[in-house]
Amino acid sequence: MPGMTITEKILAKHSGKDRVTPGENVWVDVDVLMTHDVCGPGTIGIFHENFGRDAKVWDRDRVVIIPDHYIFTADEKCHRNVQILRDFVKEQNLRYYYDPAFVKATGMPSPYLDPANTSYKGVCHKALPEEGHVRPGEILLGTDSHTCTAGAFGQFATGVGNTDAAFTLGTGKTWLKVPATMKFIFHGEIPAYLTAKDLILAVIGKIGVDGATYRTMYFAGDGINSLTLEDRMTLTNMAIEAGGKNGICDVDEKTLQYVRKRSTRPQWEVYREDKDAQYHSVYEWDLATLKPMVAKPNSPDNTDTAENCREMKLDQAYIGSCTGGKITDMIFAASILKGNKVKIPTYIVPGSTEVHSDMRRLNLRGVPKDKNEKSIEEVLRDAGCILGPSGCAACLGGPKDTFGRLNEPINCISTTNRNFPGRMGHKKAGVFLASPLTVAASALTGYVTDPRDFVTQRIETGMAGVL
Repeated sequence: MPGMTITEKILAKHSGKDRVTPGENVWVDVDVLMTHDVCGPGTIGIFHENFGRDAKVWDRDRVVIIPDHYIFTADEKCHRNVQILRDFVKEQNLRYYYDPAFVKATGMPSPYLDPANTSYKGVCHKALPEEGHVRPGEILLGTDSHTCTAGAFGQFATGVGNTDAAFTLGTGKTWLKVPATMKFIFHGEIPAYLTAKDLILAVIGKIGVDGATYRTMYFAGDGINSLTLEDRMTLTNMAIEAGGKNGICDVDEKTLQYVRKRSTRPQWEVYREDKDAQYHSVYEWDLATLKPMVAKPNSPDNTDTAENCREMKLDQAYIGSCTGGKITDMIFAASILKGNKVKIPTYIVPGSTEVHSDMRRLNLRGVPKDKNEKSIEEVLRDAGCILGPSGCAACLGGPKDTFGRLNEPINCISTTNRNFPGRMGHKKAGVFLASPLTVAASALTGYVTDPRDFVTQRIETGMAGVL
């Protein structure tokens, strides 16, 4: 009998079975359910409709609510959504809720004054691991397609719709079909001019936006081991851009150190692939031969090398989101921008308030700055970048007053994860997806630019994003 993959082992454990096989349907116990301000109100409404107005969630300690999408806007409907979450949290006495800290705002809410001293946490996919809600071997459901980000920590994490989320709110369970696993092996050590964004764009360019539909995307090899934990989150984050049910990475000491430091629960189980596990398909890359990549408008699989797109003129650059707004992403970008000035408007959006706090206290080596050094934030400001508060911001468009939103038919190069028409605002705007290195290099020239023009040595990130 063949062995099992990590995903299959997790689903077997949570369904009370010795083993499961791809295509099998199983009931599983869910460890954590997350929702936010976009889908939370709908989920809550369905929960009340089906379980009763006075019903209680299955476990108040396993529901996490993180407002993050439409926060810093004057739109009253967005403010209403946040209030619906607040009311539900109070009604259910939920333990884990991260409030944006404005009350019945009229007009544009004021952002936090100090990112290190606020209940607001920023983007849910970055805040979940930071606040200790992500552990190896668990099942995480979220009402957001990029919930698969948490697979970087060796867990089964996937996005669900409002109806499925409401059912889990009331029962703690869900019904899943076991996905087949596609294995993506990267050989060698990550070169200085590449980040995980280049790797995942290479994958999506190869298999297409539907190439992993309802399958597990398992990222393996010594090349993955050489990535920071945050860079692995970029890989698993964009599994959904290939249609994947979930993305997952092996658990190593980097993972365990982070989770031990932050987890809200003391125990978890690490699962590893069996040597004779069966895969739907296997793909391999040599990192030494991979070049910096971009995804041209209007699809993540419309990929090309950055050097082949040098003639493409840009109007704006954007560095942020759950995909490209982590502290290591900020160090990558700032290392290129240091001592230079951007030629196009360049918007910076920290992925979480912790990232924003670290941008103020760390230097470009990823360690606390001394009094004679500039912080990451100061380097970015000196380069002429426009910094905004943590949140999803323009990654998914939002109201017209959203920070960094594309309100005109312009070209933008961005570290975000999607570039469909209208994704970042105007339906005729062109969005080029790229790594923080490529975006920063392009911001300095006003054209799509290969970061190898600027990166001459490895960029050290120190302890940033490690613990």
